[in-house]
Amino acid sequence: MDLYKAIQELYAEKEKLERVIASLEELQRNAGVLPDLPKPAKRRGRKSMNTEERQEVSERMRKYWAGRRQPGKDEPSGSKE
Repeated sequence: MDLYKAIQELYAEKEKLERVIASLEELQRNAGVLPDLPKPAKRRGRKSMNTEERQEVSERMRKYWAGRRQPGKDEPSGSKE
């Protein structure tokens, strides 16, 4: 490949890129501030828990069920009328 020809092609490409950049900058100046894009919808469902939060829930439920197993705490265990 001829070195002179390669240099000429690169200069032509450079001029083309400069024109494209200039036109994009002009569009940006004329457009002003772009309107805010709508925010994505909120995620539905449960949030995930980290290890510490999971441990707290585990301890709380362990106490809850231990209290439920003790007979005579809130309601008699065998007799329902």
